[in-house]
Amino acid sequence: MTTNTGLIIKAQSGFFTVQPDDGGEVVVCRIPGRLKQERQRTDIAAVGDRVTFSLSADGTGLIQSVAARVSALSRTRVVAHDQRTRQTDREQVLVANPDQVIFVFSVRNPAFSPRKLDRFLIIAEMNHLPAVICANKVDLVDPGEARAMFRLYEDIGYPVIHTSTITGEGIDELRERLRGRISVLSGSSGVGKSSLLNAVQAGLGLRVKQVSDATGKGMHTTRHVELIPLNLGDDTGGYVADTPGIRGVALFDLEPGELDAYFREIAPLVEHCAFSDCTHTHEPNCAVRAAVEDGRVSFERYDSYLRLREEQQELEDKRY
Repeated sequence: MTTNTGLIIKAQSGFFTVQPDDGGEVVVCRIPGRLKQERQRTDIAAVGDRVTFSLSADGTGLIQSVAARVSALSRTRVVAHDQRTRQTDREQVLVANPDQVIFVFSVRNPAFSPRKLDRFLIIAEMNHLPAVICANKVDLVDPGEARAMFRLYEDIGYPVIHTSTITGEGIDELRERLRGRISVLSGSSGVGKSSLLNAVQAGLGLRVKQVSDATGKGMHTTRHVELIPLNLGDDTGGYVADTPGIRGVALFDLEPGELDAYFREIAPLVEHCAFSDCTHTHEPNCAVRAAVEDGRVSFERYDSYLRLREEQQELEDKRY
């Protein structure tokens, strides 16, 4: 039996569309029963997984093995509330092996929401994924104002691309960021994501939107994620995926005491607090609060931490 290798570019209802590495036509594959016994706490296969597969006479395929994942954008899928334990939690992989997550925010129409961006960045940090911020519609404000909105994120090490489909600013930079990578994009309605993608590659935004509109909304509805191949005029390839699922990830599987680890400017300070279980809200000799007072940590990000921690504590109290 001849086996081939490829990349899963679509997963829906137990069927997996695989793009062969040799560039041939895509193959719709199933998973044999033996593989279904191997991964109990996570999805057996997901969009972005690299697989080996065999071809059947009718042109369909059978996945023989799934390569170990380097990374994953995932969330926790749980059983009913009254049956939940730490042992029953199961990983739901939205995209396997993404190279980066690009968060698109507009500076106007709709207005920029720092707290939503902070939430998204925590999701990226939890999943150990490089995050890129795309500040779109910069033609609607003065250049200095757009830079000021996102400067603190640049200061703590996040790449920020300033873009406008009206002036063309940043489009080449965004295109180069996408080239040769598997990229997940996320952004609220109206931020101009489809227009951006169309500026990067004609028709790309429409294709992504068609996939996005076909998926369900909410944590428990049927959805599918699809990798859309890039065609940027060379052989470097690349894929882009819009996953509404990232907006449902929230901070579901995060305990309040873990939150400080995912604020990259706060995390290094935690070991210097006087108390190992410091919440950074009121304790004496707190290194985080001291850093806020002397300007090493921005008040805006600290305030975001406090609000998100309060939110997570309320969820934790209700859950258990």
